[in-house]
Amino acid sequence: MLELVTAGGWLMVLIVLCSIVALAICIERLYTLNPRKISPPHLLATVWKQLKAGELDGNRLRNLRQSSPLGKILAAGLVNASHGREVMKESIQDAASHVVHELERYLNTLGTIAAIAPLLGLLGTVVGMIKVFAQIMAQGTGNASALAGGISEALITTAAGLAVAIPALVMHRYFSGRIDAIVVGLEQETIKLMDALHNEERRDEQS
Repeated sequence: MLELVTAGGWLMVLIVLCSIVALAICIERLYTLNPRKISPPHLLATVWKQLKAGELDGNRLRNLRQSSPLGKILAAGLVNASHGREVMKESIQDAASHVVHELERYLNTLGTIAAIAPLLGLLGTVVGMIKVFAQIMAQGTGNASALAGGISEALITTAAGLAVAIPALVMHRYFSGRIDAIVVGLEQETIKLMDALHNEERRDEQS
């Protein structure tokens, strides 16, 4: 491995750094983007039960806000539930925008790595070919080892850049899809809460 990095020239150092950063982001996002941690399955039912029983006090709302991203959104809506449906909806949207921002953390960096890694490999190709032509101009075509070194550098950096970019792009698409699915789930849970509260208010008004 070290021989390949050395043979690829100084641009291989940048490509290796990109691969390390991309791997770290993938591991962190795989751990963080766990749907069960972000949107616990029975959280809404538990919150509604506490709300109906009158047990949802300030401390429980604080714990709910800190428990999970879904809890943060639900708590924002419940705090403003008494101010009407529109105010509640706006507070939920504000909290959801912060949650989505957290879910998308580091994805721009991963996408940037997927975009620049092939360019670094291409730059390495250009640098390697420049060395080849410089050797041809200086020594002619008789020194095969010098020519092979330049061509080897060009091919190694190109292959390394693609080897980093392809997995990074695949994981970027995967995480984007997972986030979209999680956001849809969060929206469904908050809509259930708003509809339940709204129906409860209408029943109280009719009675």
